[in-house]
Formats: sequence, C-alpha cells, structure tokens
Amino acid sequence: MTKDSTVTVYSTQQVKRARIAVAAVFTVHGAVTGSFATRVPWIQDHAGVSAGQLGLALAFPAIGASIAMPLAGRISHRFGARTALRGLLTLWTLALILPALAPNLVTLCAALFVYGATAGMSDVAMNALGVEVENRLDKSIMSGLHGMWSVGALIGSAAGTVAAHTATDARTHHLVAALVLTALGLIACRDVLDIQSHPDEEPPPRFTLPPKSALIIGAVGFCAVFAEGASLDWSAVYLRNVLDSSDGLAAASTTAFALMMAVARIAGDRIVDRFGAVRTVRTGGVMATAGGLLVVFSPSPAAAMCGFGLLGLGVAVVVPLAFAAAGRSGPNPSQAIAGVATITYTSGLIAPSAIGSLAEATSLVVSFGVVTVLAFGLVLGAGVLRSADRKVAGSAVGEGTTTKSAAGS
Repeated sequence: MTKDSTVTVYSTQQVKRARIAVAAVFTVHGAVTGSFATRVPWIQDHAGVSAGQLGLALAFPAIGASIAMPLAGRISHRFGARTALRGLLTLWTLALILPALAPNLVTLCAALFVYGATAGMSDVAMNALGVEVENRLDKSIMSGLHGMWSVGALIGSAAGTVAAHTATDARTHHLVAALVLTALGLIACRDVLDIQSHPDEEPPPRFTLPPKSALIIGAVGFCAVFAEGASLDWSAVYLRNVLDSSDGLAAASTTAFALMMAVARIAGDRIVDRFGAVRTVRTGGVMATAGGLLVVFSPSPAAAMCGFGLLGLGVAVVVPLAFAAAGRSGPNPSQAIAGVATITYTSGLIAPSAIGSLAEATSLVVSFGVVTVLAFGLVLGAGVLRSADRKVAGSAVGEGTTTKSAAGS
C-alpha cells in the first residue's frame, strides 16, 4: 500500500482482507447488542425499575445514537477511518459494561445514552468503510455485512441465554463479554481500509441536518425498519391475540421472521449483483406487501406465519442498500450515512409503540394494515436507491490494485 495526500492505493488482496475485517467488525457489533438484549430482565431487577420506567430507559439508546452519529464523520476526518473505527468500536464494546452497573432509573438512562451514542457512531464508521470496500471490489457486499451483524447478534444472545440460565451475574457476564469483544474488535480493525481525508478538505460540521439525499433515501429505510420493528415485537402477540394460537406457535412466528431476514441478508448480495438495487427492493416491496396482506386477512396462524416470513424476506436488504446508496449520494458519505442511520433508528424506536397505540385505539389488524401500506411504499420508492448500484467509474481497478480518492471519505 502507498499513500500520498490525495490517493490511497491498495492491492486486490488487501481489499479482500479488508472485506473480511469489516465483516468481523459487523459481527462484533451485533454480538454486543445480543449480549445486552438477553440480560435486560436482570438489569431491570437490579435497577429496581418498573416496566414503564424500563420502557423510558430503553428509549435512551436511540436518543444517544441520534445525537452522536453526526460526530462519526468528523472523527473519521480527523483521525482516519481505521483509527476512528478502532476507537469507536472499543468505546461501544466497553459500553456494554455500563447498564448492568446502574443502581437506579437515572443512572440506567445515562448508561443507556452512552451505550446508544457509542453504538451509533461505530455503526456509521463501519458502514462507511463497508461502502468503501464495496466500491473497490465492484461487487455488492453490504447485505452480507448486515447478515453478519445478525449472526453476531445471534451469537451474543446465545451466550447471554446460557449466562442467564446459569444465573450468572450480568455484571460479570458483560465484563467478560466486553473484554473478549474488545480484543476481537481490535484484531479485526487491523485490516480495514485506512482512508484519510484530503489535507485541504473542510471537516464535517459537528452537528448538521441530514442532506436532502439522505432524507429521501432514509424515507425508504424508514418504511422497511418500521415493518421490521413492528413484526419483531408484535408478531407473537398478533398470533396469540388475534388468531388464538398457542404461546409456542406465537413465538415461532417471531423466529420465522428473524430467520427469513438473516437468510435474505446473507444471500442478498448475489441477488443485488444480478438484478440491481432498485429491482431487488421493488421485488422485496411486493413480497412484503403480499406478506402484510396475508397477515391482515389471514384465516389461520399458519397463514399468518407465512405472511410474517414474507415480510422478513421483503424488507431484509433495504437498510443495507439504503446505507450503500447514502454512501454514494454526495461528497460526504459519513454525513449521508449518519442521516440515513438517524432516520432508521428513529423508525425502529417509534414502530413498536406506534403499533401498540394504534392497536389500542382500533385493533392489531388495523395496525398491520398500516405496516402493509408502508411495505408498499418500498415498491413506490425503490428508485431512490439507484445510487446503491455500483458504478465502475467510481473506482479505478487496475492489475492487482484498486485506487480511489481519499477526499470525502
């Protein structure tokens, strides 16, 4: 590798190693989330908070992420992409320790704010590097990277389930998990691309409104994440309360949805390479809409489970492609990715409560009618993700090397 003030040159082998490294980073990031999620009941008991207070506290990760994500671009500009990711990922893995230490509601909210802020900044940094690797390889990888995040979340949750089953103190569990994941994250970061900003480039602002391109792309991501959040949190309740299914079958519907999402994300890159981002998302929107209609008009629990599975398949690749499109939509990829991430985080935050409020005022059937309408929005809005389709002109590929201007990265 050679570097000057404007261009970073990597061999093809280095870029391939960077792909593996970024995939490992995504896995570590997901494992932190899975580790935390399984111990929320322990954390609730330790902090002595009610269900309502816990709901309030769990809003703080999204608040922290939304506020902090715009800072990721500035940090990457100042320290370079590799150093920034190494630092931000370390802060995220170590932040796992904090929630289990909180003795009351106030400290729990503060801990979860920091937890969310570090999650959001590292999320932006790793997605920006994922887009960079995708550009240089000239092949779709973002869906697979998000699939590896799901794999990491499953690994973290499996370990957390074992810890909970053996009545391991969450403070001990999260301390050990944080140290292990920090070490793995630091190892993974050694081979990611070390993109440097042009010396004359103005640093991104500390806080700014998302660019217009990010708002439009984010709107498509909003529809997908809303459908995802609603299905994950309410599919089991829907089968039990609307269709009188057993608790076991109701829980299986959530598993079916999550499994379809993971499978679709891992397989998504090949589909995107063959058909392009727009056709893939538009087809996914048709599948998700059909799934929503099947849920709403379902005559049986089995049919509803098929509907939730179709919803999972349909929305799975939208967010990875939204990040890819944002990373190519203007001169400041990190800023655009942060804007899309903020919108999708917000969607994930409001979806479960919005579905519940609407269900209380009307019914769960009506709530999933709204989800179906948003799923159809993917069909109508898929065209804004056209920039997610790779452009060979965007990266020069020579014999054994790939080059790209570091300015704006």
